[in-house]
Amino acid sequence: MALLTLKVNGRDTNRDVEPSTLLVQFLRENLQLTGTHVGCDTGQCGACTVHVNGRAVKSCNMLAVQAAGTEVTTIEGVAAADGTLHPMQQAFNTCHGLQCGFCTPGMVMSAIDLVQHHGCRSDAQVREALEGNLCRCTGYQNIVKAVQQGAQAMA
Repeated sequence: MALLTLKVNGRDTNRDVEPSTLLVQFLRENLQLTGTHVGCDTGQCGACTVHVNGRAVKSCNMLAVQAAGTEVTTIEGVAAADGTLHPMQQAFNTCHGLQCGFCTPGMVMSAIDLVQHHGCRSDAQVREALEGNLCRCTGYQNIVKAVQQGAQAMA
C-alpha cells in the first residue's frame, strides 16, 4: 500500500491505495465520486475525464499514485458550493447537450478545459477538441452548441 496525498475538489485527501489503482478507481471506489464514469478502460471514450492541476486527463489512463501532490477536480467539484451549476453544466442542460448522460461528465470536463486553455472560436474547433469524448446517443450538434453557449457564459 502507498499513502496517497492530494487535493480533490478542494479538499485535502490522504488514503492508502494499492500502487496499481487507477485514478478513476480511486475516485469512484475510495472517495465515492461516481460522477466520473468508467467507459472503455482504454482512454478512448473520455467518460472518465477529470482535471489534474487544471488540465483535462483521462483518469483511466493514470495511476492514482501519479496524482500524488496534485489538485484533482471531478464533475462533482465544478458546481458552486451552493449547488449552482457551473456555466458549462448549465449550458449542457439548456441546450439539451445530453441524452442518456453517461458521456456528459467527461464532455463537460473536456469542454471546460477547452474554453479555459484555448478559447472557443468555431464549431470545428469544438468538434476537434471533443473528438476524444464519445457519445453514442446524440449527433453532437447540441453538444457543440452547449460548449459554445457555456464558453460565452464563462467569458
